[in-house]
Amino acid sequence: MAETAPDPVGVEAGRAIADAVLFEGYLLYPYRASAAKNQVRWQFGVLFGRDWAMAQVSEAWSSHTEVLLEPGDDAALHVVVRCLQVQARKVERAVGEDFEAVASMTVDGTELLGWDEGTVREATTVVAVADLLAGERTVPIVLPADRSVEEVRDAAGALAGRIVRERQEVCGQIRMAAERVDIPGPGFYNLVKARLQVENVTACSDSSRREEALRGAFIAAHTLLAVTNGAFVSLLDPPEWARPGVASCRNEGAFPVLVGPDGRRDVVLSSPIILYDYPEIAAESPGDLFDGTEIDEILMLRTLTLTDEEKREARATDPRAADLMDRVDTLPPDIWERLHGAVRSVRPASEPAAQPWWDPGADASVAPDTDSVWVGTVAVSKGSRVRLAPSGRSDAQDMFLEGREGTVEAVLFDVDDNVHLAVTLVDDPGAELQNALGRYRYFSPDEVVPLEDVP
Repeated sequence: MAETAPDPVGVEAGRAIADAVLFEGYLLYPYRASAAKNQVRWQFGVLFGRDWAMAQVSEAWSSHTEVLLEPGDDAALHVVVRCLQVQARKVERAVGEDFEAVASMTVDGTELLGWDEGTVREATTVVAVADLLAGERTVPIVLPADRSVEEVRDAAGALAGRIVRERQEVCGQIRMAAERVDIPGPGFYNLVKARLQVENVTACSDSSRREEALRGAFIAAHTLLAVTNGAFVSLLDPPEWARPGVASCRNEGAFPVLVGPDGRRDVVLSSPIILYDYPEIAAESPGDLFDGTEIDEILMLRTLTLTDEEKREARATDPRAADLMDRVDTLPPDIWERLHGAVRSVRPASEPAAQPWWDPGADASVAPDTDSVWVGTVAVSKGSRVRLAPSGRSDAQDMFLEGREGTVEAVLFDVDDNVHLAVTLVDDPGAELQNALGRYRYFSPDEVVPLEDVP
C-alpha cells in the first residue's frame, strides 16, 4: 500500500462511526464464549477468500462501491479500507517441558479460554481523480501473518502454560476507476462516478469449514473515502439535477453515506450496514456494546444481572468483553441517569418560540385555543373538564376510557367542518408531557359529558 496520507478534515468524525460498524456483532450479550448466540460469529461485511466463497451459496468475496463527486482542480481520493483480521487465541497447558492444547484452564482463579479475537487492520492509499479517469488502478492489500506467545505463571512463579495468538496472511486488492457522468438538460455539471471494489484473493480450500475460512477473511470490511479539492453527492438525498447519476450507481454489500459534520460533503463511509447521511454516536453512550441500534441502558442493566461466574467467563472470553464488564461495574450514578433518556431539541433554545402549528394567516377563524363547541347547554373549550363516553366505538383502546375524566386542550375542525376535541386524561401522570408534545386523545362532542361543577 502507499504511505498513509494525512487524514482530510472530517475523517476522524467518520472514523467514530466506522469503529461502531467495525465491531457490530463482534460479541453479543451475555458476552460469553459459551452463549449460543456467540457460537456463530462475524455476521456483517465478511469477505472470504475468492475460491472458497465462490464454492458456497451465499458468501461474498468482494464488495462494490460507487459514489458521485464533483471534482475540482487536482482532486484526489483518500481511500481507507478497514477490517478486522481474525486472531486465533489458543490455550496450552504446561506438561513437563512440553505443552498440550486445551479448551480452557484455570490458574489461581483466573480462567483462560481459547477464542477468536479480532484485530483492527487498515490499508490506505491516495489516488488522483484524473488518474482514475484515465484507467483502472489496482492496489494490493496484504495483512501479514503473525504469531505471539505469552507465558502464564502461577502465584508461585511456576510455568503453568501459555497463550498462543496466531494470524494467517490475508491478501486482497482494491480496484478503482472513474468515469464522467453526462447530465441531461441545460447547464454544465462536472460530475464523476468513482468505482471501488474491495476483493479478497486469499487462497483457501473450497472444502474448508467456515471457521477455517474466516482465518483468511476480511471481517466487517468497510471503506472511508475522503476527497480533497472536491465534494461528494449524497446518494440518499441528491439534488434534482444529480438524480440520473445516482440512479446509475451500483452498490453491492456496501451502502455509502456522507459522514462528518452536518452539511460537509468531503467524506463518505461505505458500510456493510445501512445508515443515513451524517450518522452520529450518541453523546450519552459511555462505550461500545457491540449491538446495532443498541439501547445502552437496557443492555447494561442486563449485564449487571450476570452472576459473578458468568462475568468471569465474559472477562476470559475477550479483552473487549473484560473492559465492558469493568465499565458496567464501575459506572457512576450520573452516567446511569444520562442513559435513562435524552430529548433532542429541534431548535436551539435561543430561538423564539415556534408559531402555532396552524396558520392563523390562512384562516383567521381557526383558533383551537379559543374556539368552543356546544355540548348540550354547555360551551366546551380549552380547559373544560369532561367525562369520556366513547360509546359504540370500534377502537377498544378508547372504550377502556369509558367514565374517565379529561381536560379539553383544543377544539379542532377538519376539512369537512366536523368538530374534534383534543383531550388529556386528568389522572394521567404523563399528561403534561403529552400536552407539551401535542399528543392527545380525540373525541367528538357527543362522546363527552361536560362537568360544569369542576372549575
